[in-house]
Amino acid sequence: MLEVAVIGAGQAGLSAAYHLVRLGFTPYDEVVVLDRNQRPGGAWQHRWDSLTMHDVHGIANLPGVPVPPSAGAEQANEFVPEYFADYEKTFDLPVLRPMAVESVRPADEGFVVETSNGTYETAALVNATGTWDRPFIPWYPGIETFQGRQLHTADYRGAAELAGQLVLVVGGGASAVQLLAEISEVATTTWVTRRPPEWRTNDDFSPEYGRQVVARVEERVRAGLPPRSVVSVTGLHIRQQEQAAWDRGVYTRLPMFARITPDGVEWPDGRRESVDTIVWATGFRADLAHLAPLHLREPSGGIRMNGTATVADPRIHLVGYGPSASTIGANRAGFSAARDLRDLLKPVAA
Repeated sequence: MLEVAVIGAGQAGLSAAYHLVRLGFTPYDEVVVLDRNQRPGGAWQHRWDSLTMHDVHGIANLPGVPVPPSAGAEQANEFVPEYFADYEKTFDLPVLRPMAVESVRPADEGFVVETSNGTYETAALVNATGTWDRPFIPWYPGIETFQGRQLHTADYRGAAELAGQLVLVVGGGASAVQLLAEISEVATTTWVTRRPPEWRTNDDFSPEYGRQVVARVEERVRAGLPPRSVVSVTGLHIRQQEQAAWDRGVYTRLPMFARITPDGVEWPDGRRESVDTIVWATGFRADLAHLAPLHLREPSGGIRMNGTATVADPRIHLVGYGPSASTIGANRAGFSAARDLRDLLKPVAA
């Protein structure tokens, strides 16, 4: 019988495991981390090869060990997993892999965790599964008739495979901005979004503004509403590596089309455009299907939260969810969950 099972070994899961061990939970006997991947790195190991450390929006330090210096040219899908792997070894964190969690069910004294490689019983749960395994593609009329290629950001491997094509990029987030910059160098791109993009400069991102953004996201999860990502609230900005694309007019945005045709898309006014590939940069949803037997969701579709703990059951903590979806927020959430569970499960030691 475990005290705490941590599901997921990304930034939030490793942070939670680090703090749980430091707060008195014995590795492997009282706490384990169940990770579905074959190797360390969380979602970072699955990102496209052309994403370099120069391109990422920053990697927060894991507690106790800073991110190693980077020259900028390193592939993010190699650099970050190496950092995570070294971190696991440095602190001998109790990570078990590959261990895909299939379901979590309530039990008399806690929870039963069914995995691809056995069953665990635990008194409490820290879920840190993030979003990468739940890419979101919205439905539009005719989507099943399209004869070209459709891929989500999660499937993207680099611009070279799109060279010479007519590429439609759908989505108003930071990933769309980055992909447009590199795809437009080898292909003809069109950009569509549901709402006009709100552009901000680096000067807009003050610490006070950052706190306001996190507060707005946290307000939604406290009310039991589906969370919005922190990035979706902050707006967009052009970095140095995207300036050339801006100057070429790549970020001229069109409103959403009305339907998809076999060879492209059509707008409400009847205008059509031929497309070879649709790139859906439309984000992800929280990967929580394995928690369905716990009935945590509100009628509104979200999970009501009090900090990192679910209101329905304070033994269940979600980290990397809502306001803790960023890497910085994930670290804070990991500590908060570990501290609360120490107080709940080891009150004498507290």
